[in-house]
Amino acid sequence: MKRLPPIGENDLLLVIDLQNDFCAGGALAVPGADEVVPTVNRLAEDFAHVALTQDWHPPGHRSFASSHPGRRPFESVRLDYGEQTLWPDHCVQNSHGAELHPALDIPHAELILRKGYRAEVDSYSAFHENDRCTPTGLAGYLRERGLRRLFLAGLATDYCVHYTALDARLAGFETLLLRQASRAIDRDGSLAAALQAMRAAGVKILD
Repeated sequence: MKRLPPIGENDLLLVIDLQNDFCAGGALAVPGADEVVPTVNRLAEDFAHVALTQDWHPPGHRSFASSHPGRRPFESVRLDYGEQTLWPDHCVQNSHGAELHPALDIPHAELILRKGYRAEVDSYSAFHENDRCTPTGLAGYLRERGLRRLFLAGLATDYCVHYTALDARLAGFETLLLRQASRAIDRDGSLAAALQAMRAAGVKILD
């Protein structure tokens, strides 16, 4: 990876959803996901401040295809908060799949933020649930800590990383995506669309 800009006390590395179910053999495996774990571990050594996010769904979550008879994973349905992609059951609370990747080694991480734990609404972004009006509290945490610049890594670039980046910009944080420390699902051009949207929002993409 190219050298990062100088890292200071107001910078945070935000590691998105590096969990077993998104890695090899998981229920919703992202291609190449395991490759980023050593990269993220190395990156974290340069940051005084690191936070992790964790999908944390109850059984029968509304975003699961299994909760919609006759529907299959990756189909879309219209819910009361808008379009929702349906997923395989994944990151169910207290399951092996919901655990962080066993090789993730960031002992100085200061926060693990769990999201998607409300049964009726999904949560891609680390800042807001998919209804766009229920905050997770992350923005307030960062502001109270005086953290102003966010470096994003993890899974998946075109979903949870993407929406987290957009919401970070809306909240006024300088935001940088570390592409070599992220991987995408990339269905039907979703990665290209996500990168375009992030650039348009002012996210800096470090290749």
